[in-house]
Amino acid sequence: MKADYRPDAVIGHTLVDVKRRTDTVNTVRMALMQLAYALSDRDSQSAGFLVLVDPKITPQRLLDEQRYAQRTLNPKVAGRLHVITYHNGEFHGLPHTFNPTDRGELLRLVEQVLEMGGTRIPSTRIYYELLRVLVHQWLRNNGPMTADWLATKTGCSYPTVAKALEQLGPAIKRLSDRRFELAYFPKDEWARLVAVSDRMRSTMRFADRSGQPRSPDSLLQRVQQFDRPDLAIGGVFCARHYYPDFDLIGSPRLDLTIHCPGHYADLTFVERLDPALEKTKDSREPAKLVLHFIRREDPLFEKRTNGLNWVDTAECLLDLHEMRLESEARDFLNSFPVARGKV
Repeated sequence: MKADYRPDAVIGHTLVDVKRRTDTVNTVRMALMQLAYALSDRDSQSAGFLVLVDPKITPQRLLDEQRYAQRTLNPKVAGRLHVITYHNGEFHGLPHTFNPTDRGELLRLVEQVLEMGGTRIPSTRIYYELLRVLVHQWLRNNGPMTADWLATKTGCSYPTVAKALEQLGPAIKRLSDRRFELAYFPKDEWARLVAVSDRMRSTMRFADRSGQPRSPDSLLQRVQQFDRPDLAIGGVFCARHYYPDFDLIGSPRLDLTIHCPGHYADLTFVERLDPALEKTKDSREPAKLVLHFIRREDPLFEKRTNGLNWVDTAECLLDLHEMRLESEARDFLNSFPVARGKV
């Protein structure tokens, strides 16, 4: 739990987790435990706020739960945990010592959650975020990096980076100045990621049951008109960007990746893109639009002067695997000089 958890935001020295319309005490209890774990890695000036927006639990039950946590957890941590409710534009339970400037930022965070309609994206294993960054850096031949750089890009702690490097073992090449990079493509670890890619990237599929679906090219043209810096193009379209000789006629679908460092994502653009698109949980049903989510701090999107950005090389490779384009994924991987003839 400790390594996987990331708060919705860090405001000053305060970790903030926002939950909307919470209706069970177990949800509150689990959220407090996660905040307590996260606080144990931070200095004594840090605090943890569990902000409940329009909770369906009575104030007395919430107070009882906070007291239970204070009795159960380490006192040095429990004393820095706060359960705060938000209703009709007002915070209740906010410490008087909380910085007014930070209060404004907290209010903006809560309003953002409300505006996004509560589309919550679950947490994922930070290890796989780290692996994807390492693979992208290797494919692009970007050279060695430091643990601080990798921790900053993924939004995790130094111990988490160290643990991931240890898990990768000989696949990590360490330099005398404490920098490191991948020594080779970690096939086994990558295969494990591919097997759980849907869950790790919180993949959502949208089908068109109208009988007259738009083509992926048409959807791409339409989505290019949206001013969404958190969106990037993946899949076959992106593969052709990195590898112009990509051998596949047309594209079976449009893959988009959304940068979602918090728990909430704005998906209202899907209806604007095409009202006929309907979310489907059946992976066997042909999807015209597929969304993936990147939870790390920096999405590593490749910038474009016009239109949406491209996803990074590791995300693009995962898209191809997910479409069962295994031979094309292998060709894509081998198109990078560092990997050619080695994987």
